[in-house]
Amino acid sequence: MLDAGQPPLFEAKLFKHKGEDIEVGNQEAADKDCGCGAEGEVAGCECYATREERNPPPPFTTSKLQQASYNRLRYSAKNTMRVAQGLYEGVELGAEGSVALITYMRTDSVNVSQDALAQVREFIPARFGADYLPEKANYYKSKKDAQEAHEAVRPTDVSRTPEDVRKYLKDDQFKLYQLIWQRFVASQMMPAVFDQTTIDISAADYTFRATGMVQKFAGYLSVYQTQATESADDDKTDDKNEEGEGNSLPRVEEGQVLKLDTIRPDQHFTQPPPRYNDATLVKDLKRRALGVLPRMRRLFR
Repeated sequence: MLDAGQPPLFEAKLFKHKGEDIEVGNQEAADKDCGCGAEGEVAGCECYATREERNPPPPFTTSKLQQASYNRLRYSAKNTMRVAQGLYEGVELGAEGSVALITYMRTDSVNVSQDALAQVREFIPARFGADYLPEKANYYKSKKDAQEAHEAVRPTDVSRTPEDVRKYLKDDQFKLYQLIWQRFVASQMMPAVFDQTTIDISAADYTFRATGMVQKFAGYLSVYQTQATESADDDKTDDKNEEGEGNSLPRVEEGQVLKLDTIRPDQHFTQPPPRYNDATLVKDLKRRALGVLPRMRRLFR
């Protein structure tokens, strides 16, 4: 891992030794030959002309809420729906009395009412600045088999920020409301903008190479950091690596000295598919249209 003096730390792979291709067999050889803890100098930084945009994900459906809740909060599907039910039925907000904080949480639609769109489009420039608001509202398509009886899962009033209502909520309620609120606000923000970048780092006779994305404009990522299973197009991009097409890199300049912390040789083998967890099970059931089987209905309640 390398440290450029600003986040994020990033990984570079051993690329050449004295200008020639090289293979490192084990950790001992890597430590001996490459010198863990040495300093590396940026030998080259190439930014391709192609601009990469990462679009915000749509607001939550039930299954996507369950997946994100497990991945981020480690809440089971059943527990997610229990907490969401309480937020939907109403929470005592002091003098306001009982207030429903989210819309109905059992839905397969990503549609949002025009009133909610108008409200969030007023909120975004006031909170984050005019640069974060698209010229027109973002609209998303539900899947072909969606019944769309209800809106997407969203806050009933976006002006009730998680910080404003935190004192009235239990810890699990706050975390889930924050997740829903952030996702909804992010869904109506500008895309994040990146440059595809390759960095060559020289350390003694060795050259390391890092390839990834340098963020130019945060866009919706200033509110909601997407993960590997979250994207604007679930059918096409669910399996991309975290944050899309490459690792995040800091801005560096040629000649800048980087701290080289560790060197780790990796050898990759074919591995069996990972075990199911709540998030991957819900995702697979949804993909196979099995979520309504009687034995599995409890996952969606």
